[in-house]
Amino acid sequence: MSNEDTAKEEAAKASSDWNKGIIEEFHANGGKVGGPFEGSTLLLLHTNGAKSHAHRINPVVYLSLDDKIYVFASKAGADTNPDWFHNLVAEPNVTVEIGSEKFQATAKTLPSDERDRVYAIQANRLPNFAEYQAKTTRIIPVVELVRT
Repeated sequence: MSNEDTAKEEAAKASSDWNKGIIEEFHANGGKVGGPFEGSTLLLLHTNGAKSHAHRINPVVYLSLDDKIYVFASKAGADTNPDWFHNLVAEPNVTVEIGSEKFQATAKTLPSDERDRVYAIQANRLPNFAEYQAKTTRIIPVVELVRT
């Protein structure tokens, strides 16, 4: 195994451990968490791995607007989309947890005009989202989670 492969595995484990701690805190506190997400609207997004079909849970900041729920595949402005986005494109039927509520939803990636409108609202509310878009050349996808 190359040093690069080892580094990627270590980064994935660290991310998994970090997510696990946030998920545990989310469940223990009815959806409230501290640290970098304190005061943020946070949900838990359950997907299945696109290749492995393994169950995955990711804490994701969301926007509730006009009775719709949106998530942003920002990955903090990285040049690649987060794994959860790849997973929900492959399998758009997801489970969502907000607070103590858990429900099924279908993920719908927004077309560019609607994406731009919703992303601008999110970037206005949370300026770090404007920074994320400025850091990357990719257009950060916005996904609506439609209750089923």
